[in-house]
Amino acid sequence: MDRRLFLSSSFAFGVAGLMAPSFSAFQKRRAHRSDSAQQPKIERVIKTNEEWKKILTTEQYEVTREQGTEAPFSSPLTDIHEKGVFRCVCCDLSLFDSSAKFDSGTGWPSFFQPISKANVHEQTDTSLAEVRTEVLCARCDAHLGHVFTDGPKPTGLRYCMNGVALKFVKS
Repeated sequence: MDRRLFLSSSFAFGVAGLMAPSFSAFQKRRAHRSDSAQQPKIERVIKTNEEWKKILTTEQYEVTREQGTEAPFSSPLTDIHEKGVFRCVCCDLSLFDSSAKFDSGTGWPSFFQPISKANVHEQTDTSLAEVRTEVLCARCDAHLGHVFTDGPKPTGLRYCMNGVALKFVKS
């Protein structure tokens, strides 16, 4: 290779590198795209606030649509130990399997993992003095609760969910 061409292309790559993301950033994006391409597409459910109010109780609406929190130890789902699936109360998407449920002692139904990462979305929640990770239903954006990193093995996660945001279907 001609040394001048090498130097000139190296300079151009270096300058372009200052203005564009690094190669590793491109690799990360490509890896993320391929991971998300492998996950099943979830059909969205979109309703107006008035439509949600017609199908949800006042408490369900407050928690799932307005990011509320139910009182601890108020949900009968906390004490369920049967085999089955916990589904979104708004759109019926399967969210958590009973085999991933554990007693966290917090007063809310807790799980160490969702049925599929594709079924939940996570986003930063700064509504209180602390930064938390909010968990939303991937199909209808219902507020479900929060996920914390103080859970049991194998994931070390604690999906602390509002029972009023879920319904249990026994298998």
